[in-house]
Amino acid sequence: MINTTIRRFASLVLLCFLALAGRLWYVEITEGPAISSHSSNPRHVALQAGRGRVLATDGTLLAYSDGDRRVYPFGAELAHSVGYVSSRYGASGIEDAYDQALSPPDISGDPLGQLEEIRAAIEGHAAMLHGDDVVTTIVPAIEGELYRRLSRYERAAGIVLDPHTGAVLAIASVPSFDPSAIDDEFSALSIDPMSPLLSRATQGLYPPGSTFKMFTASAALDSGAVTPDSRFEDPGYLVIGNAVLHDNEGEATGDQDVTTAFALSSNVDFGQIALKTGLDTFYEYLQRFGIGAPLDFQIPASSSEVPPKDDVTAGELAQMGFGQGELAVTPLQMALIAATIANGGDEPRPYIVRQIRRGNVVLSAFPAGTLASPISADTADEVKNMMIAVVERGTGTVASLPGVTVAGKTGTATNPHGQPHSWFVCFAPAENPRAVVAIVVENAGYGAAVAAPVARDVLAIALENTLGSPGT
Repeated sequence: MINTTIRRFASLVLLCFLALAGRLWYVEITEGPAISSHSSNPRHVALQAGRGRVLATDGTLLAYSDGDRRVYPFGAELAHSVGYVSSRYGASGIEDAYDQALSPPDISGDPLGQLEEIRAAIEGHAAMLHGDDVVTTIVPAIEGELYRRLSRYERAAGIVLDPHTGAVLAIASVPSFDPSAIDDEFSALSIDPMSPLLSRATQGLYPPGSTFKMFTASAALDSGAVTPDSRFEDPGYLVIGNAVLHDNEGEATGDQDVTTAFALSSNVDFGQIALKTGLDTFYEYLQRFGIGAPLDFQIPASSSEVPPKDDVTAGELAQMGFGQGELAVTPLQMALIAATIANGGDEPRPYIVRQIRRGNVVLSAFPAGTLASPISADTADEVKNMMIAVVERGTGTVASLPGVTVAGKTGTATNPHGQPHSWFVCFAPAENPRAVVAIVVENAGYGAAVAAPVARDVLAIALENTLGSPGT
C-alpha cells in the first residue's frame, strides 16, 4: 500500500517536472525570439546605449542614445512618428515598428538575448554591439515649419507628401508630448482629455467636409456621370425626400458648371453630383481609392470610416458627396487623394522610412511604389484644373503664392461635438507638383480662414526645400 502511494506520488512529480520542462522549452525556444524582441522587454533599458539611431533624410539625428538615455532632439515635433521607447510602456511610432532593427544584436538575435553579448564581452568588443540606423524621409526644415504653424492651435494635424513617391516630408500633430519624459508623464498623458498621445495626422478621424469634393469630382468625371461643363442649379438648398440640405451660411451660388461649383464649393451642387454618379459607382471609386480599407503604411494609421453601402439612403449619399454624413477620414487619407490627382491618377504608397543602414551599408531600402490607379490621367488633369480655380477665383484665394500655380480645396466640416473643423488640402506647382499639404484644425471654423493660411506657409517652405525656391 505504501509502495503504491510512493509510486503514484513519484509519477505526479515526474509529470509536473515534464510539464515545467515543456513550458520552459516553449517560452525560451518557441516564444523566446518574440519575447526578447518585444519593445516592452526591460532588457531594452540595459542595452539602450547600443540602440541604433533614427535619422532624417539628410542625416539629422531624430533619435539616438547617450549612455542609457534615449535622446529625441526634435522633442514634441516628431513624438508621434519617431515615437518613444520605454521599459514600462513599451514603444511607439518608428521606435516600435523598427524595434528589431534598432535593437542591438543580442536582443534581435538569439532567443535568450545573451549569446552575442557574452561572446563580444569575452572578445573585448562589447562596444561594437549596436543596432542598425533607420533613415526616414523627413525633411527637418519642412517639419519645423509645419509644427510651428500647427502649434498656434489647441488641436490640429498636418502632413506633407511628395506626390510622385509618397515620401512623407513632414508630419505633425498637436497637442504633443516630450518622448524623453514618457516614463514620468505617460500616466497623465493617457488620461488627458486633449489626447496628446493620439497621432491626429495618421489616426485622427474627421468628417472631411468640402475637401472630399476632390474625390466626388474624380468619381463623377472618371465614370462619365458628368463633364467639367455639366451644369447644376444651386438655389441654396436641396430637397431629398423629407431631408433638406443647405450650403454654408445660407449661400446660393445659382446656375453654374462643375468647375465653378467646385471653385465656389457648392454643397447643393455636389449633393446632386453624388446622386447623379449613383451609389454603386460612388462606392466603386471609394474602393478604388482604398477609402475605408486598411492603409499600407509603415507606422499605425487608421482606416477611413465609410457607412455600409446597404445602409446609405439618397440623402446620405448626397451628404457624402460633400464630405459629411457618416464619413470620417484621416489627414493622411486626404493627402493621398490629392497626391493621386497631382500624380496623374496613380495613388502613391506613403512611406516614412526609406532605409535601414549599418554604418555605410544599406541593409534594406524602401523605394517608391503605387497603391492603385483609381482614375485616368485625363480625369486627374480635369480635377487639378478645378483645384487651380479654387485658389485663383474661388474659396481658397488666400492660399496663393507669388509665381507659383497652387491647386487646392477648402473644407469646413460640421461635426456634432462643437464648431466646424477647418480643412485645406493643396499641392504645387500644379504643372509639376512637388509637395502635397493636408491640414486640419479642430473646431476652428472656415477652411479658408484658418487651415488655408497654414497650408500656404508650409507649402512655401516645402517648395523651397524641394525646388530651391518658390517660383523656380
